Order: sequence, then C-alpha cells, then structure tokens
Amino acid sequence: MKVLVVSSFLPYPLFSGGHVRLYSILKELYNKGYELTLTCEKRSYQTDSDIKEMEKICKKVVAVSRQKQWSVKNILQSGFSSYPFLLIGHTQKEFQQEIKNILSKEKFDLIHIETFYVMQNLPAISTPTVLVEHNIEYLVYQRYVQNVSVLLRPLLMLDILKMKYWEKYFWKKATKLVAVSDEEKKLMSRDDVMVVPNGVDLQRFKINDLRFKNKKENTILFIGDFKWMQNRDAVEWILKEIWPMINLKLKTKNLKLKLWIVGRKIPESIKKLTNDSDVIFDENAPKETSEIFNKADLLLAPIRIGGGTSFKILEAMASGVPVVTTSLGIEGINAENNKETIIANTTENIANDVVSLLENSEKYQMIVKNARALIEEKYDWKKIVKKLEAVYGSAVGDKHD
Repeated sequence: MKVLVVSSFLPYPLFSGGHVRLYSILKELYNKGYELTLTCEKRSYQTDSDIKEMEKICKKVVAVSRQKQWSVKNILQSGFSSYPFLLIGHTQKEFQQEIKNILSKEKFDLIHIETFYVMQNLPAISTPTVLVEHNIEYLVYQRYVQNVSVLLRPLLMLDILKMKYWEKYFWKKATKLVAVSDEEKKLMSRDDVMVVPNGVDLQRFKINDLRFKNKKENTILFIGDFKWMQNRDAVEWILKEIWPMINLKLKTKNLKLKLWIVGRKIPESIKKLTNDSDVIFDENAPKETSEIFNKADLLLAPIRIGGGTSFKILEAMASGVPVVTTSLGIEGINAENNKETIIANTTENIANDVVSLLENSEKYQMIVKNARALIEEKYDWKKIVKKLEAVYGSAVGDKHD
C-alpha cells in the first residue's frame, strides 16, 4: 500500500511521545512492506541527518521549516481569524505547495494525517484520509486555562472555542478517525472512531535486575519534554508540594531518596523552586531513555492537565520501574491501581504511596512483574500496528464501496 503521511512534526530524534509513536509506527509499516512518503514540519533543532534517519524507512521525506508559533503576526492574525492560534501557526503556503506537488506527481492509496491542526494544508482530494489524534487538543488547553489568571481567561477561552470548532470539523471530514484511548474515543463526535493505542519497543525497554541490588539510596524519576505545559505543571506540583511532603514523611523512615528531574531545556523558573541538594536537574541525561529507566527506582508522574497516553509511563512499566501517577496520567492504559501501577490524586496520597511502595519490597516486585506482563500483552508495537492496518483497510474499503 502506498501511503502519504502528513505530519505536524518530523519524528526524529525521539524527543517526545509523539515522535516515538509516529517513528515506531512508520518503522513497523516499512518492515511490513508499505511504501511511505512523509511530508512534515521540521523544527529548528532538527538536521539533515535526522531527515536521513527517516529516509531509511520512508521512500521520500519532504520537510519544511516550522514557522515560529509565538510571533506578533500569529497573535494578531488569530485575533481576527476564525482559526485558533494553534492552526494559524501550522498554516503554511510552503507546506501546502509541497503537499500539492506530491499529490500531483503520485497516486496514493491513503493519506495518514498526524494531528488535526495541519489538515487545513491539504488541497481538495478524493484519496481516503486517516486522521490520528494524539490528544483532544481543545480539552488539553481547556484544562490549562482553568489555572491561569482570571484576566486572561476570557481571551483564551475564545481561542479554545475556535479550536473546538475546527477540531470537530476535521474529525468529521476525515474518512477514518483514530484515538489513542477509549476515554478519548467516547468524547469524539463520531460513532466509528477506532482506537490505536500507544506502545513500547519491548526489545529496547527491558527489566534490568541489577538495578535492585545493593541500593544505598533510591532514585525517584520525573522525565518529560518541558515545552509541554502538562510536564511543567507536574514538576511544579512535585517541587512545591509533593517532594516537601515526601521529605516530611522520611523523617520517621529508614529511606534515602533522590529526585532526578530529566528533560531538555528545563526552565530556570522551575530550577528556582528548590535549593534541595537531593533534587537533581539533568538536561544531559543519556539520549537512550532505556538507560535512564535503568538508573531509576520509581517514576513519579503526577499529571493534572493533558490527554492521550503517556509514553514515559508505558516505558517505565516495560522497564520494571513502578509508576506512581494520577487518574489522568494513567488514562488510556488499562492498568489497575495497586496491581500494575499506583494511582493517587492528592499531594498527601501521592507522597504516602511513594514512600510506602519503596518500603514494601514484596508489593514493589509484584507491581514490576504485573506491569511488564500487561505491556507484553497489550502494548507491543507489532500488535498495535495491526490495529492501524485494520483502520487503513476500512478507510480504503469505504472509498471503494
């Protein structure tokens, strides 16, 4: 099958969950004999060598430079446009022309679109389309706006209303619509939404038994891309409330803990939230995230805003690192509290669960074992791509009917 992939991002290097998802899917499709053409927006940090990595699994890669999102022009334009700020930033004449050129020269069986906010760049077409949504974007922003200044809230809510309109518009326009979780499927305004969850490379992420031997202190890990608001919010919650509460409980315990915060370009405003020597901010951790998990004893992921399925949680579970997260953080993953993960939603409960889990080796090992078994059963990329192939088949079948 010949597939044109239109993406809001170049999925290499693997710096975020979205990158991991698209790269892993395309790699598996390539291994299955699909002929892939990728056209996408490229960020300033991405290089020709990153494009060459994608050319190993794609017949052709056409990347246009991503325009700056936060500009006076975009802000003003979104104020006088029916498009929200997000769509304004991803609407590019160069991108539109490249897609048009590709479609004029070749016929494709299918167009796979990553995120609704690049769909406006496509010309009028008869080729079947599959739109893959990593999140319900308007809900992500809506949760964020609840925590901003009351003065800014009305202006931001207007932008969210525009985003909601266009997101739902493109959902209806796509031949087939894909969600990453059952929770998001229920919220989408179509009755034929298909779920293709996130996954894990089981060969890269394995349990390292050496990690459990001769431990003098335990390392609590937070890992994330700090350009995403949900990660900044989670770390602020950890540093302002959760970590101080954990330290309070440690006074009566025989535990020594370090908090290891890993990510690129950690904002100075976050670093200034603590002067605790047991908190380590690391912007130069190994690029291979499996190596990071091999050095961690517990993943702390108190997600309060956002959506979709967290790759760091799936990868931790595959690596034998127990996860303490929130109900929202575990959304989209069929894990049970106190079986494959620990779920808590308040500062005190999260702190209690972190300390008690690290004290209880029997429960710790039980969660490690159960989490890995769940990942092997439901979140292997090979099984997930079979679900996507069923979506492709359905989309092409609808076209041929």
